[in-house]
Amino acid sequence: MNKPGNIAVEDLAEPLTYPVDAFLSRDYARAEKDRLWPQVWQLVERVDDFREVGDFVTYNIADDSIIVIKTGENSFNAFHNVCPHRGRQLIDTPITAHSVRGNRRNFICGFHGWTFDRDGNNTYVLDKEDWKGALTPERTCLSRVQVDSWGGWVWINMNPDAEPLLDFLGRAGEILSHFELDKMRYKWRQWAVYPCNWKTAIEAFMEPYHVAGTHTQLLDYGDYYAYSVAYDRHGVSGFDQKGLAAKMSQGGSVSRAGKGADARVSTYALARENYETLNYTGSTDTLVNAAKRLVDELPEGTPAGDVIAHWMKSAKADDAARGVAWPEIPADIMAEAGLAWSLFPNLTILQGVTFALCYRTRPYGDDPDKCIFEAYALERYPDGDAPQTEWRECDPTAEQWGSVLAQDFANMEWVQKGMKSRGFRGPLPNPHQERKITNFHRNLAKFMGTGEPRLLT
Repeated sequence: MNKPGNIAVEDLAEPLTYPVDAFLSRDYARAEKDRLWPQVWQLVERVDDFREVGDFVTYNIADDSIIVIKTGENSFNAFHNVCPHRGRQLIDTPITAHSVRGNRRNFICGFHGWTFDRDGNNTYVLDKEDWKGALTPERTCLSRVQVDSWGGWVWINMNPDAEPLLDFLGRAGEILSHFELDKMRYKWRQWAVYPCNWKTAIEAFMEPYHVAGTHTQLLDYGDYYAYSVAYDRHGVSGFDQKGLAAKMSQGGSVSRAGKGADARVSTYALARENYETLNYTGSTDTLVNAAKRLVDELPEGTPAGDVIAHWMKSAKADDAARGVAWPEIPADIMAEAGLAWSLFPNLTILQGVTFALCYRTRPYGDDPDKCIFEAYALERYPDGDAPQTEWRECDPTAEQWGSVLAQDFANMEWVQKGMKSRGFRGPLPNPHQERKITNFHRNLAKFMGTGEPRLLT
């Protein structure tokens, strides 16, 4: 195996493979606790979930539990969820719970009553004099974690020397910032414990190459040939045209013309099908209703490009009338933004002008065959009209998640099992359409010291 760092970005266009220990090995899962999770920026929760000063939420990743607490109008602190006295968690966080939230003026250890303020300073030790002056503020304060915000999320990094969040996000963050994700609110949010590795789960959403084999009902409405491009640690995918491998198609967005002779009809059919089968996300009521009117508002034979332009103009006006403003996104940014972004290591964002569908996966204890899978829909709403939502644990069924996600679930468990077969010779990812996956393993190997993709010979 090549040493990590030998595969360059340009090599990702070549046929590659990579080992499967990252998905199956319990030792690898344990090593992630030291080599990966403490070294990367991870989102915790939406900023607007912290409404009042003192609102807190716990974020659990592997064996680490982090407390994030709101300390001012736009300020947060983050600490390891552990008392420095004997190691008791300050906030009980069972593995079966998604997160714990509440509001606190201070944190009191349930074991011996040691107390800490919102800045992590120790404010009370029972019989402190018994330590003969050895209990300095540095020894008795909570262990601080880096915290920042971007895109309407609060993020943490356990490495005190980590690069700033905006540097970590790089060009991916610059492009996505144009979509003003911070102005979106939850439409729904759900999670499940699922029987596959966290990487198996998130990779299921890194490419549209699987549509032809998994979501066959969608083939009646659109073409799904795709491109996949690496952006340092991150990557983007979108819809492409065969024979134009070097050119990102303007059809990269989820809001695009459908397949059929009459673009007015096919665009509505594609928009409706995607929306209804993706658990009413990946679009909005406004966009779908505006697409439905295309056949009445445009003459037969209108070119597809003109259909899309009219559709967007009409939907934008409809949203403005109900108090929803669209961000002004330059055409070159819109083209580069594509369909969906993978932010290293465990986040996928399928973005639209007024909506987003997001996936996040996390390990479930030391078990490489289980993960915490989360999906949530974001949308722009008129002021005060956003629904009140909470995290819901839901069985992975079509009734709970929509038929498209249920079809993805139907793959993930069996990919996990199939990789254990002695007859499996290793992954053969598509060099054009699944490049986000090989780039993911290229970067993962830099943290883990093993598992880098290698050229097929």
